[in-house]
Amino acid sequence: MDILLVASTFHSLSRRLYAELSDQGHRVDVALAAHGADAVRAAVRERRPELIVAPMPAPALPEDVWREHTCLLVRPGPPGDRGPSPLDWAIDEGASEWGVTVLQAEAAPDAGDIWADAAFPVPQAAKSDVFRNELSDAAAAAVLLAVRRFAEGSFKPRPQSDPGIRVVWRDSFRPEQRRIDWDNDDTRTVLRKLRGGDSQPGILDELCGREVYLHGGHPEDRLRGEPGELLATRSGALCRATRDGAVWIPELRPRRSSGDPAPFRRPAASVLSGFPAPPDSGPGMPGSQDRPYWLPEIAVPLELPPGRTTWADIRYRQRGAVGFLSFSFPGGAMSTTHCRRLLAAYRYALTRPTSVLVLGGARDLFANGSHLHVIEASGDPAGESWSNLLAMNDLVEAVLRTTDRVVVAAVGGNAAAGGVMLALAADEVWCRAGGVLDPHYGNLGVHGSEFWTYSLPRRVGAETAERLTSEALPVSAATAERIGLVDRLVPVSPGEFTAEVERLAAEVAADPDLARRITAKTTARHADELQRPLAEYRRTELARMRAAFFDPEAPYHALRSAFVRGLPGEGAPSPAAAVVTA
Repeated sequence: MDILLVASTFHSLSRRLYAELSDQGHRVDVALAAHGADAVRAAVRERRPELIVAPMPAPALPEDVWREHTCLLVRPGPPGDRGPSPLDWAIDEGASEWGVTVLQAEAAPDAGDIWADAAFPVPQAAKSDVFRNELSDAAAAAVLLAVRRFAEGSFKPRPQSDPGIRVVWRDSFRPEQRRIDWDNDDTRTVLRKLRGGDSQPGILDELCGREVYLHGGHPEDRLRGEPGELLATRSGALCRATRDGAVWIPELRPRRSSGDPAPFRRPAASVLSGFPAPPDSGPGMPGSQDRPYWLPEIAVPLELPPGRTTWADIRYRQRGAVGFLSFSFPGGAMSTTHCRRLLAAYRYALTRPTSVLVLGGARDLFANGSHLHVIEASGDPAGESWSNLLAMNDLVEAVLRTTDRVVVAAVGGNAAAGGVMLALAADEVWCRAGGVLDPHYGNLGVHGSEFWTYSLPRRVGAETAERLTSEALPVSAATAERIGLVDRLVPVSPGEFTAEVERLAAEVAADPDLARRITAKTTARHADELQRPLAEYRRTELARMRAAFFDPEAPYHALRSAFVRGLPGEGAPSPAAAVVTA
């Protein structure tokens, strides 16, 4: 069928639905509705779709569109749930299970007939994590079922007047409901609020006399202080005391004098470093642009001792002959500092006596390449872009040059741009069935680097590599496996991914043919180096990237700025793929 996706932006759920509906053989176009109802009408007139699917959150569809066409809304709530903030209420109320409903658009909000629904468990994770994973799994299953029912033509959608459906209206979840009372909220309450408010714009709070928005929250088992007191930093995050413990907050977004949040967020300590020190602050430790001088940096070892409950964005553990180097950066973005720390950890992992090294393996995002928010906030975006890219290249090159063991990239969620190329540097790529890959740099108007001109063609062939990078469209995990981008699909839930990767890695380590594999890998890398050295790939790619970074008129700068600010058109599919970007 011809299907039109209508969404506010080409967000993670829209990308997944685009990829999976395309896998089913449907011709899928996308209309980004940020420009208003007339843009949606124009897309409908031009494409004449048989079915319109609108993944929420999305602007209301024009009445003339939903009256003249079958329009299915993908709502992140169970049947009968109504109101503008369904997932917010589920997390705030501690729901153990929630749902997704595909319903037909009509005049009354959320009251249309039900075409399909699916339930999902709600883990103790950030709202954006749940949205990208458990909710996305349920939404994809429900949409595919609804589309199949529509195509068959015999299914009669279920009205919400059905006595088996309990209708519950929930008002909009107000930001002030998540304001943290540091004197009275216990750690569990603080974490629930932080996890529920990790997306836009964050949780409004005050630090050092300045209003900021908080993003992300993780428990701390040892540090203690007066409620609300800032205790320490670690790898860009801040530790803040609660009345009965402490939490780590990875990112902040300053509030402008106008009262609006700053357009993008960045590592919490780097934001705080620009604030004046509190009057009662002690001598602290020597500071830097990434850490306020009055707070100590409290490090933890890469290999955390058993029983510790604390935050670290990079961790190493070992099980027999398998090493696991996991990392989790907010939004999958990797700043210059992130890349350098991960490279140091990777080099440490190479000193351990293992025959298999797993890179990644955590639930949710794998990596999305350079940290555009940090770049945009820099006083020299071109220079920071260059530093970030060099650090990314150093990391990817270290993986490519590893010849004494098998390296597996375990992709638990989505990955894009340089994050995909980091995964492709490994010997095997395992991807959770449900992940979406964007193996291109098209949304930023640049050629790209991270050795993609070596890694991508050797996996999928030159012709497919050219198509993937020029079309700049998302690829489902299933298609990625079919074309050779991924070696193994891992068909488990998000919460089961880490354990399943550990089991599969143990099988690889126990393979009696492993030594031969490692020898063959070493031989192949040597032959590739003789044919064309990695240094030449790097030099050619970086020359093109440098030209884009340091040319103030290059499209990269405007596209980067629009991307981090979430302006209309961000992340849209390319026109070359016959996709409407309304």
